[in-house]
Amino acid sequence: MEASIDFEDEGDFSSGEEFAGLPPLPPPKEQLTLRIDGDIVDWFRGTGKGYQTRINTVLRRYVEAQKRS
Repeated sequence: MEASIDFEDEGDFSSGEEFAGLPPLPPPKEQLTLRIDGDIVDWFRGTGKGYQTRINTVLRRYVEAQKRS
């Protein structure tokens, strides 16, 4: 038996006010081909799942530091 849900009782969410105060979404990532020394790639891969995100974090911190200097 399929249950039906009545969304009429849930209120109006069209204004977007329920999302006020939430942190903004990060900018979309761009896929590219990049040449990096093998030992660097091996080290990051050795850190486990999410290594590409860690590479991105290191690069972002570098860029932010350069902007401050």
